[in-house]
Amino acid sequence: MSFSVPPSPSSSSLPARKRMARWLRHFWPAPLGIDGRERVRFIAGAVVGVLLTAWLSRWWAGGGSAGPWMVASLGASAVLVFGMPSSPLAQPWPVLGGSTLSALVGGLCAALIPDPVWAGAVAVGLAIALMVPLRCLHPPGGAMALYVVLTSGDGWHLAAFPILFNVVVLLVTAVVYNGLTGRRYPHPQRMVARTDVVQGPFTASDVDAALAHYNQVLDVSRADLEGLLHLAGRAAFQRTLGEVRCSDIMSRPPLAVEAGVSLKEAWALMRTEQIKALPVVDTQRLVVGIVTVADFMRLANLDVHEGLGQRLRTLVMGRGGQPQSVGEIMSHPVQVARVEQHAMDLVPLFSQGGHHHIPIVDADDRLVGVITQTDLVRTLALAVQGRDGQPATAQTGR
Repeated sequence: MSFSVPPSPSSSSLPARKRMARWLRHFWPAPLGIDGRERVRFIAGAVVGVLLTAWLSRWWAGGGSAGPWMVASLGASAVLVFGMPSSPLAQPWPVLGGSTLSALVGGLCAALIPDPVWAGAVAVGLAIALMVPLRCLHPPGGAMALYVVLTSGDGWHLAAFPILFNVVVLLVTAVVYNGLTGRRYPHPQRMVARTDVVQGPFTASDVDAALAHYNQVLDVSRADLEGLLHLAGRAAFQRTLGEVRCSDIMSRPPLAVEAGVSLKEAWALMRTEQIKALPVVDTQRLVVGIVTVADFMRLANLDVHEGLGQRLRTLVMGRGGQPQSVGEIMSHPVQVARVEQHAMDLVPLFSQGGHHHIPIVDADDRLVGVITQTDLVRTLALAVQGRDGQPATAQTGR
């Protein structure tokens, strides 16, 4: 797939010979991008498919049959079903429906149009006109329509044998061979919704809009195209943020409290520093829990019809049988991350795990920093905008 790009202003100033050379280079195709193993798999599949189809078709026709028992365009179908089994043009319905339908169209045109020149052209055009809305577009189908016209045969007879017989044998062989060699065939043509995939910078509707703007037949399914775009976006994202470590974006030194600290002191510290969470550590700075504003809210008796401020004051002042220390309301165990860990590893923790603050520990499990959703979002935003190309460093992390 390629999009036409308007020539740069400087291209018009190039000498005519260089412009001609540049234009001629467009005729040199790009490499297929398959390794030697895939090439062998492709070739062997085409050989096996055509061999079995030819052998069974000749046996079915009988040794004394004067009619054709195989059509040459089946070789083109073999290239598609064995070499490009994920292509929309190579799926069983396009191969079967496109081939037989085109043969019938060829027979009809041969019967109604005396001149084979006009009959062949109309047969190919009419076959395409029917294959597109019926979702069975198959390039060798055009050859099938032309074949029936040029042989002046009975379209109904040729559609049943050899065309339908050839195609069925080839498809059965393709299903078995592709499955044994690790290729899904038939290949799914629709993207299955997955909840474990983090959405990229575009949505399915964006892909649909791009395809509508492109407005050309693609030899790749829409599902595969969307999957490739997501993989490309993920690779670019990983390339941009792949080397960013937790140490690059965490807030340091981190504010923390011990489990025995009173709720009043912890609440006052959170309000003074304008933070929403405090890691809870022991005397060795090992993380034993975390206390957040949500923990205070949860224990503030929200079902009682009085002011929120009054309920919080009741909680932090320790009246009415309420907990007295941080250790009594903290969440534990707590999710932590390593200081040398990639920042990208935290994305699922924030997006799916429901975490908002993640304490960062060193090799000895001692608290050395905290990363918040704000820190990570800031890093992602700087990466998307392409500022400086350097790892973003958290400033407040609060």
